Amino acid sequence: MQSVIEVENLEKLYNKKRALKKISFTVQQGEIFGFLGPSGSGKTTTVKILTSQLLYSSGRVRVLGGDPGKSRHSEFLGKIGVLTDNSGTYERLSVYDNLELFCRLYGVPVQRIDTVLDEVNLMDDKHTLLGRLSKGMKQRVTLARTILHKPALLFLDEPTSALDPVNSGRIQETLRAMNRQGTTIFLTTHNMQEAENLCHRVAFLNNGEISALDTPLALRLKYGDRSITVTTKEGKRIVEKNEAGADLIRDLIVRDELLAIHSNEPTLGDIFVELTGRGLE
Repeated sequence: MQSVIEVENLEKLYNKKRALKKISFTVQQGEIFGFLGPSGSGKTTTVKILTSQLLYSSGRVRVLGGDPGKSRHSEFLGKIGVLTDNSGTYERLSVYDNLELFCRLYGVPVQRIDTVLDEVNLMDDKHTLLGRLSKGMKQRVTLARTILHKPALLFLDEPTSALDPVNSGRIQETLRAMNRQGTTIFLTTHNMQEAENLCHRVAFLNNGEISALDTPLALRLKYGDRSITVTTKEGKRIVEKNEAGADLIRDLIVRDELLAIHSNEPTLGDIFVELTGRGLE
């Protein structure tokens, strides 16, 4: 499978302070890759480097086959979509007029506007001024702008942070659909459930270093405590994943005393705290 992002020994220094400390990872074509970590860990710096907004100090970076810092800017930006907390939209224009402006910039047919508004659940507000919308609705407008030109590679920084559960779910389904159609997605989020739902692989970034990188399932299995919680008619109890535990569970089933069984795998947030001693908020 082809790599669309290649990062090798990447460093970024600010006044001799290392914000990124020789980090290395790849993102494969068609993958949803989660880049997780607390505020100040280096996530935004990494995204800015990968999207040609910031030059790096040392290492090697390739995005869509070229160095983002040396690529032809307009050509490079035409292939990617970027949603960050400072993605530009215009408060005095309507939702539709905002998107029409970006259609002209990207050379996209205006018929595409209704499609993306439906995907982000904003069709009923297409003629509303942006300044009159809630924070969550503005977030959805920004996402619509980001996916308007069907980018091959999408960078999303907290795409559902201001959204209610219904609209978060709708945006996640939109991202899955784009991914099924071939879009590669680089996602930063504090929402660990969102990362588990969407990402094929995740990397934990802490103090400018990658602490772990694997699939969510592989990480949960690696850092699990190999125990099972069983609920019986007398209550809950912990059973080890060994021969004795298997015998006990079989006996509970034979005696019709087993009500429920649950494998005690940690969440991604639990794993991050274990590795770093820090929360993700």
